[in-house]
Amino acid sequence: MPIAPVRPRIEAIYHVRSDAPGIEARALAIAVEQSVEMPLAAVTDDFVRSRIVGHVEAVTEKARGLFEVRISLASETVGDDPGQLINMLFGNTSLHEDVVLHDVELPAELAGQFGGPRHGLAGLRERVGAGRRALTCSALKPQGLPPATLAHLAERFARGGIDFIKDDHGLADQAYSPFAARVDAIASALHRLALVGTTRYVPSLSGDLDRMRGQLSAAAAAGVDTVMIAPMIAGLANFHRLVREHPGIAFVAHPTMGGAARIAPALLLGKLFRCLGADAVIFPNHGGRFGYSPDICRAIASTALGQWHGLNACVPVPAGGMTTDRLREMLDFYGVDVMLLIGGALLEAGDRLAEATRSFVATVQAYRA
Repeated sequence: MPIAPVRPRIEAIYHVRSDAPGIEARALAIAVEQSVEMPLAAVTDDFVRSRIVGHVEAVTEKARGLFEVRISLASETVGDDPGQLINMLFGNTSLHEDVVLHDVELPAELAGQFGGPRHGLAGLRERVGAGRRALTCSALKPQGLPPATLAHLAERFARGGIDFIKDDHGLADQAYSPFAARVDAIASALHRLALVGTTRYVPSLSGDLDRMRGQLSAAAAAGVDTVMIAPMIAGLANFHRLVREHPGIAFVAHPTMGGAARIAPALLLGKLFRCLGADAVIFPNHGGRFGYSPDICRAIASTALGQWHGLNACVPVPAGGMTTDRLREMLDFYGVDVMLLIGGALLEAGDRLAEATRSFVATVQAYRA
């Protein structure tokens, strides 16, 4: 039987806590665990030993007791499955408390196979006629409100000129606000306001794969062309499948459960979510409700936007307790290739929501570096 051509290998980069005498053995153990997970002495097949077993490519001391370990893994072990990709990168090793999956270098062929964003930064700007400026977004909160009340909130956001109105990620298919009724009420309200602007409603998908497919069909029937999904809740393979099945829909990725594993945020949110098809990715901005540093936020944005195997840019969406008095600071930090998401701080305006939204939008549109 002819041997298949050798494919470029995946390079996984781990940060490992270890003492210097033990790091070489620790690196080899990770390489074996993430490839064949059995004693090397028991591997007798030449193909498996040469191609499938993980290779330790480099070990570099980053600081006392902290090492960067680079391990190459066979691309063939992934196939075309996003779930298997994360399994090969960090499956069993995620159970070890001394290891962080810091980054990965994917071969261009594999990244291209997954496809990346279909619409990305350029597509989301085109949807709302934005030109080269930062995008604006807010959220429908709190969960517990009926569809008619959420639709009224959406109308007021739209009158303020917001680009995107997303569901709070806690909104699912609850009895007090069923997905189909919510989408119908909000989409209808925004269609009535078509002359006000090009505001897009972004409903949140939830449930198993079949239920999310049904939700996407309902959203498309209501004229919705942008949705939100939580890849770590839905499953990376399911997320990727939905992206491929619905080429006309843009997908905004929500980070919930993204902090439950020792995977560097820039890799998970900026690189992997983008590779699997996220057109935009929400993440916690520094100085808000969460503990991300400015360096982490900058790395997420850079990874989402940067040139990478020809994939479309993914829009960074910093969020998490942001207020309008930080708009200039955030625009100076991220530039205009960004979507600014302010939720609760706008909703605090109450009856003045449309006016507060209008002020938010005007500040963003007037920004000059």
